[in-house]
Amino acid sequence: MSVEALFNPRSIALVGATDKSGWSVSTLLNLRTHGFSGPVHLVNPRGGVVHGSPAVRSLGEIPSPVDLAYVMVPTAAVLGVLKEGAKLGIRCYVILTAGFGEAGEEGARLESEIAAFARENGLTILGPNGNGYINAAAGVTPYGLPIPEPLLRGSVGVVLQSGALASSVLAFAQARNVGVSLLTSMGNESVVTVTDVVDHLVDDPATRVIALFLETVRNPAEFSRVARRALAAGKPIVALKIGRSRLASHTAQAHTGALVGDDDVIDAAMRQLGVIRVRSLEDLIITSGLLAATGPLPGRRVGVVTPSGGASEIIADRAEDEGLELPPFAPATVERLAAIVPSFGTVQNPLDVTGYVLVDRTLLGRALEAVTADPGIDLVMLLSEPPRAAPPDPAPVLAMYRASSRRIAESPVPVVVVSNVLTDVTEFGRRVQRETGFPYVAGGIEHGLTAIGAAVRWSEAHRRAATAAPAAPGTARGVWAEGTGAPGVARGAWAGAPEGARGVWAERRAAALLAAAGLPVVPSETAADEAAAVAAAERFGYPVVLKASAEGLGHKSDIGGVRLGLSGPEEVRRAYREVVAAARAHAPDAGALIQPQRHGGIELLVGVVRDPAWGLTLAVGLGGVWVEVLRDAALRVLPVDAAEVRRALSELRGAALLNGARGTQPADLDAVADVVTGIAAFAESLGDNLESLEVNPLLVTGSHIEALDALITWTR
Repeated sequence: MSVEALFNPRSIALVGATDKSGWSVSTLLNLRTHGFSGPVHLVNPRGGVVHGSPAVRSLGEIPSPVDLAYVMVPTAAVLGVLKEGAKLGIRCYVILTAGFGEAGEEGARLESEIAAFARENGLTILGPNGNGYINAAAGVTPYGLPIPEPLLRGSVGVVLQSGALASSVLAFAQARNVGVSLLTSMGNESVVTVTDVVDHLVDDPATRVIALFLETVRNPAEFSRVARRALAAGKPIVALKIGRSRLASHTAQAHTGALVGDDDVIDAAMRQLGVIRVRSLEDLIITSGLLAATGPLPGRRVGVVTPSGGASEIIADRAEDEGLELPPFAPATVERLAAIVPSFGTVQNPLDVTGYVLVDRTLLGRALEAVTADPGIDLVMLLSEPPRAAPPDPAPVLAMYRASSRRIAESPVPVVVVSNVLTDVTEFGRRVQRETGFPYVAGGIEHGLTAIGAAVRWSEAHRRAATAAPAAPGTARGVWAEGTGAPGVARGAWAGAPEGARGVWAERRAAALLAAAGLPVVPSETAADEAAAVAAAERFGYPVVLKASAEGLGHKSDIGGVRLGLSGPEEVRRAYREVVAAARAHAPDAGALIQPQRHGGIELLVGVVRDPAWGLTLAVGLGGVWVEVLRDAALRVLPVDAAEVRRALSELRGAALLNGARGTQPADLDAVADVVTGIAAFAESLGDNLESLEVNPLLVTGSHIEALDALITWTR
């Protein structure tokens, strides 16, 4: 839905305007004091004088066209206003009124009537139960709460699923000298949704960064679409998503279900979409402000220039947390700095130029010039901030900041300025920034490093999106097309689940299905008695593994249903008797499965679980019996390609094991990624009846990869 007309009206009617309402007073005052140049009509059923101006009794009495109706009437009267306005050709509405879906069953019924009427008549409605919006870029401010002065116009578009927090977010943005292009309080989203507004902001030339406060992602598919548009357009989305649930996705049999919680899936989805997720309102605004000022950053290698040794140590710790690199300075840089920094200082990264900056006001700037010229640095973090109090003669201060601004503007790499602590930018500080061009200052080392780390990660995602090849045609979701998936693996043409698939498919059927798809699975044979078990073991050659086998039997180890390293016929016979006896206590028709014993290697888990909102989700991590103990897994929402799987593997705490830690054989990560991608693609091909598919363990020995066990759960 296009919202261009909603946010850019030339005339506005305040319907339900009254001197008794603070909402009404604030809305009119905002329009009159923040730049709206068009007519504002006051509508009150009694007419007369409202807010010191004449009021009309209905929309029909307004003599000129109305582009936007701002509705403040009682809940039951809202639909009548819409009907009257629609007849008059008014297409856009903001509904401040509450008492709809948020208030119970009757309110939800009224809201559904409003939404249906809007669809039938082509109306654009923001709300109900929302404060309205502030289009600072255009000077249009139909917003029901007081807007603090000054209204800073900038390039951050803010979209909030909370009316109560909107004013606090705006006040904090202004306190940190972050200007907004558009701020929207969404209300109940009965017609206009968050994704509609994000779509608009992606195309809005006044907006460089999009900041979201989300209580829920109502439509993951639409959210994914607009997030990809924003990433491709180079417009970062910074999101504070609340409601981090402790509840896991419950999958009856798979270990994967213990690894995939609701919030974990949202985290994974946002990471894949290039959305920066933050944990606080402060980080939402500070990170957005930084990206609006810098745009994409070129890399992770950060040079740090500070006047404080203690701050240097804090920065070093936080940089490591954020995955930022603080490389040693090049020899030429060290030599240059040694001539600048006092003899009692130490030339290293982070650089403490010492408190001598109070004696030599040029010291910090000269050190900055040296560090920005270092060829091994992608960006520089400068610890500085605008002054707080105005001196009697501000001219020397302004001259000093102009010199700093010039150095920063002429730097060959981006310079990010960060203050020591999070404090408001004072009016004099704003003046200094405005008159000298001193750049945006991220508030405080903690939030500043969070913002830099987020900006670097977004920049990497943006570059990947810019260079990614378009998806090949003919590989629609739910179909494994010929030639797709893991290279070198024969492909079947799968379209949906096998006929009659329901319940839990234990290892025998699950592994057979994977093998039929050409995925690497350890060979196995079923045995109905001891003699058949021994015969199978003889064919494979000792040692062998014997496992309980029965439909619906998931975790065999939990019931003593697995025997490893069996080296002869007698061991196989004894194991058969013990394992089958244990299994038949749970499944009367249990038999046994025989496999060759595999040694060494690294055990991984590869699981796919259906999330109720986001769909199939991949978990890859260290496997075997330690899955739920170690909980070392990386998540991705499907579909994924091999490059995305490689990135997921690199996120594991146990990634060093795959790289050959302590002299062990390193894994062929390209081959692992190909197989994992193939398993994920196969899971997608099985259709909506798949609840979960798990391979645990997937044994990786160099470039030899095999699924040693598998489990599939169907939804019905």
